[in-house]
Amino acid sequence: MPRPAAMPSPGERLAALRGELLRRGLDGFLVPRADEHLGEYVPARADRLRWLTGFSGSAGLAVVLADAAAVFTDGRYVLQLAEQADATLFQLRHITDEPPAEWLAQHAGAGARVGYDPLLFSEEAIARFGDKGVTLVAVDDNPIDAVWADQPAAPMAPAVPHPIAFAGLESARKREQVAAVLAAEKQDAAVVSDPASIAWLLNIRGDDVPFTPFALGFLVIHADAGCELFMAPEKVPAQTRAWIGNAVSVQDRAALPGALARLRGKRVRVDAGGSPAWFAQTLRRAGAEVVAGMDPCMLPKARKNEVERQGSRNAHARDAVAVCRFLRWMESAAGRESEMSAAARLLALRGEVELFRGESFPAISGSGPNGAIIHYRVSAESDRAIGADELYLIDSGAQYLDGTTDITRTLWTGPGTPPAELRGRVTRVLKGHIALATLAFPKGVCGPHIDGFARAALWQVGLDYDHGTGHGVGSYLSVHEGPVSISRAARAIPIEAGMILSNEPGFYLPGQYGIRLENLLLAVDADFPGAAKPFLSFETLTWAPFDRRLIEQSLLTRAEVDWLDAYHAQVEAIVGPHLTGEDRAWLAAACTRLG
Repeated sequence: MPRPAAMPSPGERLAALRGELLRRGLDGFLVPRADEHLGEYVPARADRLRWLTGFSGSAGLAVVLADAAAVFTDGRYVLQLAEQADATLFQLRHITDEPPAEWLAQHAGAGARVGYDPLLFSEEAIARFGDKGVTLVAVDDNPIDAVWADQPAAPMAPAVPHPIAFAGLESARKREQVAAVLAAEKQDAAVVSDPASIAWLLNIRGDDVPFTPFALGFLVIHADAGCELFMAPEKVPAQTRAWIGNAVSVQDRAALPGALARLRGKRVRVDAGGSPAWFAQTLRRAGAEVVAGMDPCMLPKARKNEVERQGSRNAHARDAVAVCRFLRWMESAAGRESEMSAAARLLALRGEVELFRGESFPAISGSGPNGAIIHYRVSAESDRAIGADELYLIDSGAQYLDGTTDITRTLWTGPGTPPAELRGRVTRVLKGHIALATLAFPKGVCGPHIDGFARAALWQVGLDYDHGTGHGVGSYLSVHEGPVSISRAARAIPIEAGMILSNEPGFYLPGQYGIRLENLLLAVDADFPGAAKPFLSFETLTWAPFDRRLIEQSLLTRAEVDWLDAYHAQVEAIVGPHLTGEDRAWLAAACTRLG
């Protein structure tokens, strides 16, 4: 039997791509971490950036020229990038400090022809490279696919119904709502390329990508509420066809160009920041009028209905039982467990929870210096023993049929007492967490407007963190959901009742430790008698104690102590009845009042 061919080295892969670019008459190529849906998690077939560079983070871009190449990522992944990518092949850059377009302008010759795959970039993303002295060339077939010999096949998991008991609203009603928006704005149709929007709109789920229950496809919804779903027919079994109904036609992906061509003369809505540029380019060539507008499913999907809100409460209450059992188990982990074994233990405990369907993202299980890597992903190569008297950060989440969870806790491994400086920094992160959890604000306020509340206690002593404070979360969908987020860089889109957002301030000292404290929050109407305008506040959904050993009570105000005591009392009331023996006793001690 012949021996399998050795996998090409990173240098050989880069050389193969450069050879293909030369053959095509291109001076360079842009390689994003993206698939045709521009999502966070991509099927193995579309993980081209990882194949080329070795970098596995969920956000990144490579720029390859004939004599230079660079990989860019954001603050969450800069340490991971340094560990995974070969600095002798690629310059490693912070995407904010040195934007890719600026790097390209400095390293590419004037008039250089730089290719890109229009299915992997939005029009907004491509526009950032304009006026830089290079010519961007859209390519019909990705050159990496031509040199990736063992590229995996496209995923073919079936789309399955998502019951009304969890979805809360029939697909027909959702389609009518979206169609009404199009009609009101005098738009004939809208392109929907986000599989989360398709899943929400049609009340279906799937298993095409890791950690998120998507069935990959594209959709066009018309102003009369009719829909065309472009998905391999073998992915839509008879049960699912009956579920989505006759108003939704199912066509193969290959029929999509013809369907867009039939929109000639029509006003078609395309999300310039969330859909591949290919759609707008194809529609314009067909003679359609492209209207830039947010995915029309985005806002109604983010505004959870009452069934979804209660489902999330229920999911978090069940999830909390597994998390609290894990936290008790971690009390004796130092010296006998590793980052991988700890993550595996938490996953096993969640596997015992009703309606569990998998993790919502790979658990970030980081001890000591690995905790300072904001989106650290433990592997067999990086796995580290959890030592005594250090910080351990565990950021994890789960997918349940009735909701999606995401929680981070930072623990002291003991048996010694945490240093005063460390307690102070953890407590300042906690103060920011409480500030956001207790915030009330007028309707119309956006994520960027409230980000500073979570950072103020850190700012007071010259500290900060290099990531957003909060992201949207779906209902048995994406753990990172738009359009609202809490960040200085976020789009100014008002927070609305029913939106679920994370609350996760942190602090990271490279090479030593990471601190992050995260709960999920549900935006709800606030009742202020005599208020001059409508207000919102947050309802906490996540239930697990904070490590009391890391809290410096002298830094907390009376109001903050009261909030923490009330929160821990609720944790014990919600989780306690589902625990027994040592787990129940541990929880009672962990939830003891500070005040």
